Amino acid sequence: MPKTKTKTQTKDKINLDDAQYYFNRELSWLEFNNRVLHEALDERTPLLERLKFLAIFSNNLDEFFMVRVAGLKKQVEAKVNKLTPDGRTPTEQLDQINQRLHPLVRQQHQHFQQILRPLLAGEGIHLLDYIDLNQEQRIYLQNYFEQQIFPVLTPLAVDPSHPFPYISNCSLNLAVVVVDPETGAEHFARIKVPKVLPRFVPLSEELQFESENSPAFWTGVALEQVIAHNLEPLFPGMKIQEYYPFRITRDADLSVQEDEADDLLLAIEQELRKRRIGGEVVRMEMQVNTSDLVREMLMREMRLAEIDVYEVEGLLGLGDLFSFMALPLPELKDLLWTPVVPARLQRLSNPETESFPIETEDAEEFFATIRKQDLLVHHPYHSFAATVERLITQAAHDPQVLAIKMTLYRTSGDSLIINALIAAAENDKQVAVLVELKARFDEENNINWARKLENSGVHVVYGLVGLKTHTKIAMVVRRESDGIRRYVHIGTGNYNPKTAKLYTDLGLLTCRPELGADLTDLFNYLTGYSRLRSYRKLLVAPVRLRSRMLELIRREIEHCRNGSHGRIVAKMNSLVDQEMIAALYEASLAGVQIDLILRGICCLRPGVEGVSENISVVSIVGRFLEHSRIFYFHNQGQDEVYLGSADWMPRNLDRRVEAVTLVEDPALVKDLQEILGIMLADNRQAWDLQPDGTYIQRHAEDNARYQSCQVIFMAMANAESSA
Repeated sequence: MPKTKTKTQTKDKINLDDAQYYFNRELSWLEFNNRVLHEALDERTPLLERLKFLAIFSNNLDEFFMVRVAGLKKQVEAKVNKLTPDGRTPTEQLDQINQRLHPLVRQQHQHFQQILRPLLAGEGIHLLDYIDLNQEQRIYLQNYFEQQIFPVLTPLAVDPSHPFPYISNCSLNLAVVVVDPETGAEHFARIKVPKVLPRFVPLSEELQFESENSPAFWTGVALEQVIAHNLEPLFPGMKIQEYYPFRITRDADLSVQEDEADDLLLAIEQELRKRRIGGEVVRMEMQVNTSDLVREMLMREMRLAEIDVYEVEGLLGLGDLFSFMALPLPELKDLLWTPVVPARLQRLSNPETESFPIETEDAEEFFATIRKQDLLVHHPYHSFAATVERLITQAAHDPQVLAIKMTLYRTSGDSLIINALIAAAENDKQVAVLVELKARFDEENNINWARKLENSGVHVVYGLVGLKTHTKIAMVVRRESDGIRRYVHIGTGNYNPKTAKLYTDLGLLTCRPELGADLTDLFNYLTGYSRLRSYRKLLVAPVRLRSRMLELIRREIEHCRNGSHGRIVAKMNSLVDQEMIAALYEASLAGVQIDLILRGICCLRPGVEGVSENISVVSIVGRFLEHSRIFYFHNQGQDEVYLGSADWMPRNLDRRVEAVTLVEDPALVKDLQEILGIMLADNRQAWDLQPDGTYIQRHAEDNARYQSCQVIFMAMANAESSA
């Protein structure tokens, strides 16, 4: 924790817009992905979890190229030379992404080949190369190829009568060179490795590889190697001269002209069809031993430069390593975690099964629990099913409930919430749902759910023109003995039961009248027409969130200038917005002590003498993805804590509908402060951002015990459950 220093400098004496005070957004994201990669390199991480982190690293890069790199390339093509706050042009950013990323990708693949594959073999998991198979194993795979793989494959020739084939986004392919024995002519063909088949082909049990030290648990070969070593049936009469795997990534960002779209749903469906085809190729991955002739031909046909080609050692597409997490080897994974039911709801639920009845009496008890006191839920430590899903499911069947309204940004196919909303509509309740069709890479799922809901009688709104609705809010309107009461959930995470077990998120369940009135106004804005500029308790973007957060920062500045203590702690996914960063610099100059807990991107440069000496930045990367947003302001001892859906990024503050709420229950304020304090004390998963942009992982000193905040939160949840 940096020692507070008060400076006499003011914004007038320091140009806080100077590029030297800002990190580049894209390069900062690469540093985050480097921290993800480190979890795969860290020997303390269980072995199969290390594979998982390699897969996450790969999938993160796929999206980075499909969206961020593709966007920069479009700017270069359009000759856009606008500087970022850190003073870089699009071309300079692409060059520096290339310089930073090539070593990371090389490190990832070398670590898998040289470290993890031998470790897996030591545990009886043998991912073999085809050339290492014995004759029996080869015969087995040859038969498997003929029966299961060959009928699916389509070799595509490239010659004057066969133009270079279209190669789909994120596809793994084989570039094959064959020779006609009659003419001696060389021919090129492309074979797509089908995604409909398992990427890693297991051998039968009797052919498992065994050694003296470890029995075999799984033995198999990558699908592309099975294809590559059985090419003859695809090219009868030809001589197979060489083959090389390669993989491409295309621009996959949607571009919807919303102002011109008569029907937003149809417009997005049309863009999704374009995405399936894909835009320009922005990256090609290939093995290091690819011949110059094949390499140059692929680059020419896909109009790629050297900067776009990533040569790797070993297997391509390591995102498929996720499949090994399905192996029933708990000793090679993190300890199983089962979310617990919050203590106040224990008597209403079965903690073992997370099941609950929907009888009227139980619904009354559930809502009575919220009436008695606000409830803070912390996922995945608290059960999503017994809290958030329960709210909607109880409401759907409670005869006293009149209406349910909520936003859906991302959900899943097995969500009880979707079924509950349909049941509510069938039970003649007023049900209104805003389904955000522009949730990146979930557009198709959301279209399907929107149609299913609409066909069941739910009032569905497809987002707002020009804005993404990213807020996580739900409201239940209930008739009670003393009148109509509104129960609300304001959260930081999506209404998705799958991610609720993987992401750390917070939610507030309350029936405070002013928040209920605010959500009513906000839903009216989302579903109708409204120019409402102020809310009672809720901070809404793009209406008031930015200005109020700036006011809260400046209030801490004034307290310091008046001789009091100033303190800010903010936990977010990312900090990018230049105006917010400049305000934090001003606060640091005034002596406000600032701790930022930022999982991903941070464009603020901490620890700069005379500017940000009072600011520290920590990133937590662990088994759960840190996703919650908490904002703490000391306010001369009258602590104020907010939670909600927004990061401090221009898109969240200006181009999305977001909701952040003040937490008013004193007990919950203390709980949130405790969460922040535990995270700031983490010495196992925490990384400290340095003034030069590097991150240094914390380590326990002087034989002190490691303190992982996520492990502590699990222990706290278990203690609460058993109390």
